[in-house]
Amino acid sequence: MHVLDSFRLDGRVVVVTGATSGLGVGFARAIAEAGGAVVLAGRRADRLDKVATELAEQGALVTAKPTDVANEWQCADLVTFAMEQFGRVDGLVNNAGVGEAVPASKTTPEHFRSVIDINLNGVFWMAQACAKVMRPGSSIVNVSSVLGLIAPRFPQAAYAASKAGVIGMTRDLASQWSARKGIRVNALCPGYFLTEMTETGADQLETNVVANSMLARFGDQDELDPAVIYLLSPASSYTTGTTLVVDGGMAAL
Repeated sequence: MHVLDSFRLDGRVVVVTGATSGLGVGFARAIAEAGGAVVLAGRRADRLDKVATELAEQGALVTAKPTDVANEWQCADLVTFAMEQFGRVDGLVNNAGVGEAVPASKTTPEHFRSVIDINLNGVFWMAQACAKVMRPGSSIVNVSSVLGLIAPRFPQAAYAASKAGVIGMTRDLASQWSARKGIRVNALCPGYFLTEMTETGADQLETNVVANSMLARFGDQDELDPAVIYLLSPASSYTTGTTLVVDGGMAAL
């Protein structure tokens, strides 16, 4: 196989959660450009339909199903839907996530639980559901965050805990499934990218990024997409249980 061909996703079906905005939309576009069929999932049906229509108009094989990953039954239904539509699931990008800066002393139980339910529990429910139907050679990419590796400069205890948990879960799932099932499981840790989630307080965030990263700027979506394609594709066939950091050098400082 030519080295560039190993990054192709032709004939593969990839489920992308959190595909209504931000990084998830970018990931879906990149997967389609690499030749993969995409199953979009998210809670906002109107935005989901908009993204699906956009990708279809560009020639992508795409379908979509509104899904709340905090609900394990909806995760199972999403995988059933993907199998009905395409007959297989070869990849999962566990991207759905929420988070906001709230001081720990003011964080309510409801807020903490809701973040963990989506960012951590939802990652497990989706991985579990997909692993039941995935064939050897499949790949799961769990989107964590640089804040799962370093101390946040903003009060985000629930978010940081959830993203650190994703990294630990990734290692465990990889140890269980890589050899036995042939399913690779890796974590992706983005730094700060301008998305709907980071638009709030973007000026303050930018000051933080400039002061605390080697590249001293926000990342662009097209600087993160290749990492996802690598982890999903045959190019990473000997990569599992690892954490790939794309953060402009923030964690290294």
